[in-house]
Amino acid sequence: MHKIILLVLSSLIFTQIAAQEEDLLTVNSIPLDLRIKSNAVVRFDNIQIEILDYNKFVYTNKRIITVFNKEGDYKIGAYRHYDENINIQDLEARVYDSSGKEIKKFRKNDFKDVSAVPGGTLYSDSRVKYLDYTPISYPYTLLFETKVVYNSTAFIPSWRPIEGYYISTENAEYKITNSTQIPLKIKTSNFEEYAIEKVSDYHFIAKNLKSIEPESFSPDFKTFAPYLKAVLTEFDMEGVKGVNNTWEDFGLWMNDKLIADTQELPQNVKNTIHQLTLNANSDVEKAKIVYQYMQDKTRYISVQVGIGGWKPMLAEDVDRLAYGDCKALTNYTQALLKEVGIASYYTIIYGDDKLLDIDRDFSATQGNHAILCLPNNDDYIWLECTSKTSPFGYNANFTDDREALIITPEGGKIVRTKVYHAAENLQEMLANIFIDATGTVLGEIKIQSKGAQYGDHEGIQNKTIKEQELYYKNNFWDDLNNLEILKMNFNNNKDSIVFTEDVNVKISKYGSKAGERLLFQPNVFNKLTVTPPRYKNRKLPFVIERGFTDKDTYQIKYPNSLQVEAIKKPVSIQNKFGSYILSISTTNNIISYKREFILHKGSYSKEDYQEFRTFLLSIKKHDNSKIVFNTKT
Repeated sequence: MHKIILLVLSSLIFTQIAAQEEDLLTVNSIPLDLRIKSNAVVRFDNIQIEILDYNKFVYTNKRIITVFNKEGDYKIGAYRHYDENINIQDLEARVYDSSGKEIKKFRKNDFKDVSAVPGGTLYSDSRVKYLDYTPISYPYTLLFETKVVYNSTAFIPSWRPIEGYYISTENAEYKITNSTQIPLKIKTSNFEEYAIEKVSDYHFIAKNLKSIEPESFSPDFKTFAPYLKAVLTEFDMEGVKGVNNTWEDFGLWMNDKLIADTQELPQNVKNTIHQLTLNANSDVEKAKIVYQYMQDKTRYISVQVGIGGWKPMLAEDVDRLAYGDCKALTNYTQALLKEVGIASYYTIIYGDDKLLDIDRDFSATQGNHAILCLPNNDDYIWLECTSKTSPFGYNANFTDDREALIITPEGGKIVRTKVYHAAENLQEMLANIFIDATGTVLGEIKIQSKGAQYGDHEGIQNKTIKEQELYYKNNFWDDLNNLEILKMNFNNNKDSIVFTEDVNVKISKYGSKAGERLLFQPNVFNKLTVTPPRYKNRKLPFVIERGFTDKDTYQIKYPNSLQVEAIKKPVSIQNKFGSYILSISTTNNIISYKREFILHKGSYSKEDYQEFRTFLLSIKKHDNSKIVFNTKT
């Protein structure tokens, strides 16, 4: 009787589980609030991680996702990376129509198998199996199951209960089972705001998380969405054991195990670098010579091999081959500097135009880029070693203003890279302008860019003339119809880090006729043309990641056949976001136009957004103000 009861109960449980899974395969069962503004809904995502030893863990995942449109296709997540240390044991996918009927099945050998790195990579030992599926209709549901054995524990998969914008989550679960005695560290962010259930220290469940819509000036997604990361305090990176209680531990491991034995240089290179720096008057001058030598000799090529992609190539190999990736070129430059007695620190960082920090409170294998740090009194000089043209000490727009990990002989240390303030991110525009009675404009413009704005302009001098003209017509001055580029000249002063553009232009019919009047916008070359969208109910805070200063001074000449009838009064606006000052005056057929716009960096609440938008709208209005000429003689 007991056996019969157990069999019945087991049958009932199995039937219930099967019914629940079948329910997750039908589109009609998705709660309405999860469909709103969603390209896809994660119906079920169960991640199980079993840590077996300091150098081995097993990752199991069962995932069901419903996709509503083409934009949702890339969210299916049906892929797995592998290499000699990652073994994919199981890989299967099934596709269902909107009613839950199976329409296609894929086994492991049906998945595409390709290199996991872009075409610009010279060689790599990393590959990926991915599902190549073209939907025949929408919506559809995909069930994806996989089991992977990792023989390296340096990269334990993180968890994002909400996987990005326009994707909601119905059921998601993440659990780590640690079968070792090695302490496991985890860090969760924003879990309380999204009511993520904590079952135990390493087991979490998320349910019914609505999709998030991106908003203008939104901060990085990880700063406000739920996120979990995990790491062992003793780990293995492809055969190299590491200790990771603190950043000091982690940095010491990197220094001793990954970098220390890679910096030997050929004797002829040592002789050359000593000769080049023989007459240098300071360590900074020596470092500039070494940096220029590295830039002239090498080029960047991605090389995704080595211990976890983290151990740099040997410095002597970089010298012989004259190429390397960010790790290799940074390490090579450090070796050259060491040879002439200059201390520097190999540095791990997130390279991105957005400001992404290494988490100072959670030591782990973070970062995606390597640069070099030179101590300079109480400050640091930062060297981007992958660029053949970047000025010495310039790191704006890619590695500026963020927490980075410097690797010292004593261990790792988190420091902040250079912050480029609004006053440093300066663009000064001087223009001599002539407008005739038909409204046609001739202009001679000089633009000088510094700081982050230097990086926005520098590089155009290396393009073809056609590309340069298209840059001005389609990008920088895309609001100017009938624009003709008459002359261009560029000067890149890498010592003072100033980029200068001298451009002569002609704009036919720039001024518009209105009877006996000619309407003319005096801000010809630097109008604010785009403003943030309006949100009835903004949900996210907003960030101005980099401030800047624009200074514009125009001298506008006009003929005797034109008489100024109306001119704008001075404008001065100041608030917590920045300032805007405008003045226009006229004398002896010359209009003097002066404009200064300063925008401050900062993080602001969603309640501040409307005030910020109003500030920019007012600037746009003043930038588009007109001078009225009377053409009657």
